[in-house]
Amino acid sequence: MTQRILVIEDDPSVRTLLERGLAYEGYLVEAAEDGETGLEIARDRPADLIVLDVMLPGIDGLEVLRRLRSVDDDLPVILLTARDRPEHQVEGLEAGADDYVTKPFSFDVLLARVRTQLRRRDKMPEVLRFEDITLDAATHTVKRGERDITFTGQEFRLMQAFMEQPERVQSKSMLLDRAWGVDYLGDPNIVETYIKLLRQKLEAEGESRVIHTIRGVGYVLRSG
Repeated sequence: MTQRILVIEDDPSVRTLLERGLAYEGYLVEAAEDGETGLEIARDRPADLIVLDVMLPGIDGLEVLRRLRSVDDDLPVILLTARDRPEHQVEGLEAGADDYVTKPFSFDVLLARVRTQLRRRDKMPEVLRFEDITLDAATHTVKRGERDITFTGQEFRLMQAFMEQPERVQSKSMLLDRAWGVDYLGDPNIVETYIKLLRQKLEAEGESRVIHTIRGVGYVLRSG
């Protein structure tokens, strides 16, 4: 079945580039020029992936993202923005983005990110357990003990990479390949940002640390 992509972008030239380019690659593409219209389309005709501009008229992209996440934690969302400072990237990721592409961008790079996100969504589900943590890919849920933890799509994939290989030290490049894909071309330091987000959520009620830093080598999931 043809996968559906929703593009929410107010710049006509960028919007047209994405519509034509993604359609040429075989995707069914719809487009909106503002956040309100984009939310209406997403509600009425659910997409398999959304490409979302941050600077939109009316409802901005981050607010659109928060509203999308309130009803679907698993929908892949790629942010487009001209703002490339680290704090802007963190803001977008914390709002629930799965990936972050800065303008100007190469269409081929964006296409690679789209394919990576869609491939991840098609993976077979399984339940993984480590200590008091349970990760269920079928329902996209994580529990620590009896506590439910809400992860964004990308946080979930990184957590899954750890849960699939507990006690094994994984370098930053290994985690990028497994959680972002081998064709990821962004800043490798994004791993550090996500490790911090995972720890905050896993330790929110004073639980022991399970994701440890092995200085100069990488990270590992193991008992404290």
